[in-house]
Amino acid sequence: MSVTERTREIGIRMAIGALEREVLLQFLVEAVVLSSLGGIIGIAIALLACLQLTAAMKVPYIFNPQIIILAFTFSAAVGVVFGYVPARKAARLDPIEALRHE
Repeated sequence: MSVTERTREIGIRMAIGALEREVLLQFLVEAVVLSSLGGIIGIAIALLACLQLTAAMKVPYIFNPQIIILAFTFSAAVGVVFGYVPARKAARLDPIEALRHE
């Protein structure tokens, strides 16, 4: 969910005492988890496709764990990079204005 859809929730959390860094961390962790999960699913689909293609083409399958680690790292980095700005926006919301939103 985007920050604008959860403005009221953020306002409630901040009104009861959540710190900016806690809200920032929450949104950043959510972004990283979602992008990492997407990366894992993408890696699984790619591995299955490679196994089927190598069987169909009758060529040997060569497994390279460094490529998989690179793909997973890249997907987690995308979560950090594109999750930071919305997380920072959420952390800087004024609790009273966030509660009025909707």
